[in-house]
Amino acid sequence: MTRIIAITNQKGGVGKTTTSVNIAASLAATKRRVMLIDLDPQGNATMGSGVEKSELELSAYDVLMDEKTIAEVLVDSVEGDYSLLPSNADLTGAEVGLLDEIAREIRLRKALESVKDEYDFIFIDCPPSLNMLTVNALVAADAVIIPMQCEYYALEGLTALLSTIEKIRKFLNPHLRVEGLLRTMFDPRNNLANQVSTQLLDHFGDKVYRTIIPRNIRLAEAPSHGLPIIKYDRSSRGALAYLALAGEMLNREGKAA
Repeated sequence: MTRIIAITNQKGGVGKTTTSVNIAASLAATKRRVMLIDLDPQGNATMGSGVEKSELELSAYDVLMDEKTIAEVLVDSVEGDYSLLPSNADLTGAEVGLLDEIAREIRLRKALESVKDEYDFIFIDCPPSLNMLTVNALVAADAVIIPMQCEYYALEGLTALLSTIEKIRKFLNPHLRVEGLLRTMFDPRNNLANQVSTQLLDHFGDKVYRTIIPRNIRLAEAPSHGLPIIKYDRSSRGALAYLALAGEMLNREGKAA
C-alpha cells in the first residue's frame, strides 16, 4: 500500500528539505520504490537530488495547472535512486493561478491517482508557509512528518501547525494524521535543546521519532554537491541518522500492518 507523506513545517530553516531528500534516498536504498515531490518554488529538493532546476522544461507547476500528467514530468534522481517531480520558480505562478480554479485544493491528489500504485512511498517537500501549495500537499497526503529544531519558538509554531492540520482533516482530508515529529539539527550540549526535547516527549509520546538528526557539517555540505548524504558521506553521523530513521519508519509500518 502506498504511503503519501507530506514533510512540512510553517517555520523555515528546520531541516525540512534535508529530511525530504535524505529519507527518500534512505528508503530507496532499502529497495523501496520512492517518489519525491518538490512543492517548494525554491527548488532546493530538486537541486539536492542532483537535478538542475534552471534547465527544467517541465515542473510541478505544469501538473498543478493540469497541463501535464505526473508521468510526463517525472525525472529520475540518479544520485538518490528515486523518482522526482521537480520544481523551480515557475511554481510560484501556481499559487496565483490556482486561486481562480475549481477544486484547486485537490489538484495534486487527483494527479497522483494515476501513478501512486507504482510506489511504496511518496514524499512531498512543502514550502515553509501555509499557502495553496501546502494545502494541496496536505490534501493529497495520508500522513505528515514535522521536522523541528528544539528551540524556544518551536513549540509555539508546532501548535499553529497542528491547528492547520486539524482544519485540513475536518474540511478536506479526514484521513490525514501526524506520522511523527522529527528532532533535527540537534546539539545535545545545548541545555535548551534538551529541555524542549523532553517537553516534546512529554506532550507527544511515541509520536516523536526515537531517531534524532544531529547538527552535522557533512549533512549541510551534501546539497551543494547535489547528493543525498548517504551518497556524499555514508559513514557520517548525518547519514547514519537518516538510515536509522528509515529503519524506524519501516518498523512502525510493520507494527501497524
